[in-house]
Amino acid sequence: MGQGVRTGGSVPLAPAPARDDLLERLGLRAVPGDLLEKALTHASYVNESGTRSDSNERLEFLGDAVLGMIVGHELFARYPDAVEGELTRMRSEIVRGSTLATAAARIGLGEHIILGRGEADAGGRARARNLAGAFEALIGAVYLSKGYRSTRALIKRLLGPELQQMRREGAQIDAKSSLQHQVQARWHQPPEYVTVEEAAPGEPRSFTVEVRVAGEPYGRGAGARKSEAQQLAARQALARLATEAEA
Repeated sequence: MGQGVRTGGSVPLAPAPARDDLLERLGLRAVPGDLLEKALTHASYVNESGTRSDSNERLEFLGDAVLGMIVGHELFARYPDAVEGELTRMRSEIVRGSTLATAAARIGLGEHIILGRGEADAGGRARARNLAGAFEALIGAVYLSKGYRSTRALIKRLLGPELQQMRREGAQIDAKSSLQHQVQARWHQPPEYVTVEEAAPGEPRSFTVEVRVAGEPYGRGAGARKSEAQQLAARQALARLATEAEA
C-alpha cells in the first residue's frame, strides 16, 4: 500500500485494488475503508504528516483484548482436560508479539502498513513490533465492524498453524507446568526433580531424572537433555496422579 498524498489534513485512503487484495487475503468481503485505513496507520506516519487522524494504537489495544478472549475460548473448547496453567501458557504463546508477527507476515500485512518515511526507510515493514501491532489493530477493526463470530472465524484462519501446533503438542508440551499446578494445589509445595543417572564422559549425552512429590518418587524419565527427561518424568507423574484420582 503506498503512502499516498496528504489531503485536507486526513490520512489518504489506499487505492482500492490494494485494499481489495488485503481483504481477499483475509477472506473478508468488506471492512469500512476508514476503519481499515486507521488499523493500518502507524504512529510514525501520523507524526510525520501532522494529520489529525489517529494511528492504529487504540485499535491495537482493542485487538489485543479480543485476541486474548477468542484464543482463550478456542483453547478452552479444544482442551477440556487442560488446567488453568496450561491454558494460560498456550494462550500466551499464541498471542505473543513474535507469533502475531509471523502470522502477519504470512498474509503480507507489512506491505499494507502506512508508515512514516523514516520508519519505512529503516525497514519498518518487516519489523516484528509493527507487524504484530498492525495485526492486533486489524483484529480490532474487524471486531468493531463484523462482530464476534466473524472475528473468531478470522482468527482461526490467520492463526490456524499455531492452533494446530497446540493441538498436536499443547497439553504435552509443558507437563512440568501442569504437574506444578496440581502438586502445589494438593501438597502446597512444588515437585522436586532429581538427576539420578548421567552418561559417563565420552558417551552420548543422557540423563535420567526422577520427580518426587512430597518426598515420594512419582515418575522417571530419560533423555538427551535434562529438560526432556524432566518433561517425561512429569508426564509419568501426571499419569499416576490421574490414576489415583480415579481410584
